[in-house]
Amino acid sequence: MPEAVAPEILGISTEVIGVWIAAFLTLAIFSFLYEDNPIYKFAEHLFVGVSAGYGVVITWHEAVVPLLIDPLFRPENVSLEAPNYIVIIPGVLGLLMFSRFIPRYDWLSRWPIAFVMGLSSGLAIPAAVQTYLLPQLYATMLPIWPGVEISAWTAISNFLLVAGVLCTLAYFYFSREHSGAFGVASKVGIFFLMVAFGASFGNTVMARVSLLIGRVQFLYEDWWLPLVAEPIKRLFGG
Repeated sequence: MPEAVAPEILGISTEVIGVWIAAFLTLAIFSFLYEDNPIYKFAEHLFVGVSAGYGVVITWHEAVVPLLIDPLFRPENVSLEAPNYIVIIPGVLGLLMFSRFIPRYDWLSRWPIAFVMGLSSGLAIPAAVQTYLLPQLYATMLPIWPGVEISAWTAISNFLLVAGVLCTLAYFYFSREHSGAFGVASKVGIFFLMVAFGASFGNTVMARVSLLIGRVQFLYEDWWLPLVAEPIKRLFGG
């Protein structure tokens, strides 16, 4: 099948218009590197506004309609034989959230907030224990003596891991004075913490650099080459 041709506006392909808009907004954000300016603020506010609007639309179509409106008024759309009136309870709680905009009745919003916080905590705590705490405990129960099953380097690596965990826990144990051997262990724990923070910060920096590289590649490959460099090259017969 032939590829679909992009629609046009005033004789210009919408793909070209989209690339120019994306390039302008990218350069507008980069203009903050020079100084704060109205163009940067425009792009920032546009991003926040579009994100908020997109979030509202997604919430309406992905949550409100299939989970509230359809079960109540169009049960056949969600494979129900009769309306499900139970959904009225979360629907009312959701409506109470809007009482924050009415100063006289803003206290009503505490009920849905308390419900969401309690439910979220009840679901998050067991998940966090099973996902983070128990696997981390298991990961520190390692053999630290070389033998048939592990090599000497693996034993050294395991020993450093276990020692790092114990020293880090010693640093956060404040029921005892950090002096003597315990103080030495806590200072070693600080070293392990700094290594972990440094690795985390380096990973964050590399992620941001990766985003920067992606935007620069977009500006050069998708915007500059096909829309600026090649027309100029054809104009001068290059």
